[in-house]
Amino acid sequence: MSQRVDLRFNDRPVRVPHGVTLFDAASWNGIAIDSTCGGHGTCKKCRVRFKTDPPAPTSLDVRAYTSAEIQDGWRLACRTAATTDADVEVPPLTTRPKAATVGVGRQVILRPAVRKRYLELDEPSLADQATDLERVLRAISDLAEKADLAVLRTLSRTLRDADFKVTAVVSDDTLIAVEPGDTTQRAFGLAFDLGTTTVVGTLLDLTTGTPAAVASMLNKQQPFGADVIARISATMLDPAAAGKLRELAVETLTELASAVCEEGGVRPAEVYEVALAGNATMVHLVLGFDPEAVGVAPFIMAARLLPEVRASDLGVPAHPQARAVVFPAFGAYVGGDITAGLLASGMDRDPRVRLFIDIGTNCEIVLGGRDWLTATAAPAGPAFEGASIRCGMRAADGAIEAVTVTGDGDLKLTVIGDTEPTGLCGSGLVDAVAALADAGLLDASGRFITEDEARIVAPALAARFATIGKERVFVLSGSVYLSQRDIRELQFAKAAIATGWRILLEDAGLTEEDVKQVLLAGSFGSYLSAKSAIRIGLVPGIGTRRIIAAGNVAGEGAKMALLSVRDRAAALALLEEVRYVELSDRSDFNDRFIAELSF
Repeated sequence: MSQRVDLRFNDRPVRVPHGVTLFDAASWNGIAIDSTCGGHGTCKKCRVRFKTDPPAPTSLDVRAYTSAEIQDGWRLACRTAATTDADVEVPPLTTRPKAATVGVGRQVILRPAVRKRYLELDEPSLADQATDLERVLRAISDLAEKADLAVLRTLSRTLRDADFKVTAVVSDDTLIAVEPGDTTQRAFGLAFDLGTTTVVGTLLDLTTGTPAAVASMLNKQQPFGADVIARISATMLDPAAAGKLRELAVETLTELASAVCEEGGVRPAEVYEVALAGNATMVHLVLGFDPEAVGVAPFIMAARLLPEVRASDLGVPAHPQARAVVFPAFGAYVGGDITAGLLASGMDRDPRVRLFIDIGTNCEIVLGGRDWLTATAAPAGPAFEGASIRCGMRAADGAIEAVTVTGDGDLKLTVIGDTEPTGLCGSGLVDAVAALADAGLLDASGRFITEDEARIVAPALAARFATIGKERVFVLSGSVYLSQRDIRELQFAKAAIATGWRILLEDAGLTEEDVKQVLLAGSFGSYLSAKSAIRIGLVPGIGTRRIIAAGNVAGEGAKMALLSVRDRAAALALLEEVRYVELSDRSDFNDRFIAELSF
């Protein structure tokens, strides 16, 4: 019999095989430990503390913690094996990071696929021996032509118990339910933006088109890595990981659905339709498709257009016959969330040339207007999520989200939650680097200037330079600092994105000046300073007034699909209107990428 080890995570007892890492031990038992690399030892965020008798630190622990923290029992969970019984403290994980729950949208004509009609039917007689189903369908012949089999299982009893005074519920052209009495004022839908990091759920009243409740939370898949490649890799390394990732995605959607239904005072049985927008990998994982082919060349999806999907296929608590609308993807790395975003932003309706950028670990870029649209994806990496950054963190309480230089030349920091700074999120990182570049503390290549030079060009900031170990850093506040490596990570991310939109512009025979508006989509784009983004070359230098924070446009597109069958059809039409450009095929990509590294 294999040896077992007894652990206590935050006073919760678990028993695990001898030698497994604490990260795996926690994950197997549903205990979330922060990580953006999936437990591979690169992000150094899986912090845990042994309350007594800590094991000897690994070489990675020594680089991740101060000597005082090592002495206090702090270790990296992914590099610490469970070899003896132990009592371990796990810091609380932020499950609801700061996120955009609404975004740029446009008005729609309210015509949902789900409709209700109150009926007062004639009772059967010897003279009228129409079946129960025929009787109902005859009364709604302008709405429905057929019925789900499940309707027949309760139809006869429902009609007679309600004295033939019932409400017919129709989805598209199908009768999906018959309810006793008049329930025409109670029809709801759920719209989800299933993001790699954050998931947003909105409960919509389908009779009025208004939101009844909205909530967001961290995607429970995060222990498997911050980006889609890490999660695909997890399924390739461990066959059981795909099932676990699907389970975690379903748990996330279920929790959000339950939260918004409770807030809105709605029973799950009153939710008749669900819309979901997500990137191709997230859709593959939540529906149980094998994602391996998405992650390796030539990057092929299981399907672009899906057969009928039910809410139950997504694990969402809803009416048993509720359908699910899953937005189609343009390609493996320009997914259904971008389809939804383009629908909401009206890119295909505007005569102007606009640039749509959804910034994340994988950055999707769309250029064009009413007459043409081209799209591509750029591998930006996890820097904007706070991963791979020494003091990086998600946009939660304690994160520095904005950095500005004051009139006297010093720094002013804006911290989420108005608390003491504990880290730096993506928008704060961009601001900090832009501020250093503006102050002359970085040369064109992104390297820190010398301290002697710093005392001349920015005396108020020069004292913030320090050395930690053998590394020279710029201190923002207390223990939060910016390292040379952090700046390099941001340079790589912004260079990948800038290369993407420049290639689209050149292919179209256009220049930056031809772009009339830039839409920054997603949560990160909502809080990013347009001035800082222009300064580091992340977006075209067309003036801050033409840089628009579009917010959660994927979620807005999902809502539009629930409220308007016409706009739902328009989303499908976008598949034929957008031309996809594959950057990895370009022989000049590396040269262009290198050219975009400088500030």
